[in-house]
Amino acid sequence: MKYIDKISTIINIDEIYVSLLIKTFLYIIIIWIIEKIGIKLLRKTSDNKKEYQYTQKFKLIMRLLRLFIIILLWGRYIKNILTFISVVSAAFTIALRDLIFNFFCGIYIKVVKPFEVEDRIEINNYKGDVVNINSMNFEVLEVTNIDFTGQSTGIIIHLPNSMIFNYPLRNYNKGFKYIWNEIVVKVPLDCDLVKTKNILYKIVNSNDIIKNIPPKLKKQINNISNKYRIYYNKYEPIIYTKIEDDHISLQIRYLVHPKKARFVESTIWNNIIVAYKNKKIELYKQK
Repeated sequence: MKYIDKISTIINIDEIYVSLLIKTFLYIIIIWIIEKIGIKLLRKTSDNKKEYQYTQKFKLIMRLLRLFIIILLWGRYIKNILTFISVVSAAFTIALRDLIFNFFCGIYIKVVKPFEVEDRIEINNYKGDVVNINSMNFEVLEVTNIDFTGQSTGIIIHLPNSMIFNYPLRNYNKGFKYIWNEIVVKVPLDCDLVKTKNILYKIVNSNDIIKNIPPKLKKQINNISNKYRIYYNKYEPIIYTKIEDDHISLQIRYLVHPKKARFVESTIWNNIIVAYKNKKIELYKQK
């Protein structure tokens, strides 16, 4: 075509590559339009969670379609292009290598699923709830790193997919959704220990969130028993006793969801304070 000849002459690039660039651009625009229309239709879903899941899957299909078209159009020329890049700029080749590595790490994350959206993870001292997983990176909503009960800071951190192979990953939701938390209550040596522990058991076991967890966890462990060697002898809350200097430490251990841990802990402490003010239990006062 004449316009291809003119463009080729102006930018001094072979007509074949000019034609391929124009075709690639047009196909990408068409796919982009289809993607925008598809996302708009998916947003009519009444369930926000399903809407997000469908949207992400649709975007992944569109990305794979773009990749397929590029390979289809440029397949026979890719070797020459890569050779040209390696000769022209070693630095550019390294940058390209990182992009490719991140892309395939993204596929690994999608297929193997070391973590999923809504999981609470910690990697390379970054801790937060996964809110998005892309081809090149994943995003987490940061939480405070004081302990696992950390609250959201409102900051979204963008992390490259390659981090999954470079640093150990802690997933607070992998396998099953619950983890153990402990609260230490200090009481005097001469207190009525049996009465105190009974009241503490009543406070913990009456918590609506805690008391519904054991049967759910048992079911989850049964479901993943063929994949992970995980088992517990006890699922209900337990209080351990320990003497320390001039007082007794009662360590209350219970199961909780990581995202609800701080709320549950605060509720338990509020009830302990009420019990103390009503003179049902004694608390240790440091001299």
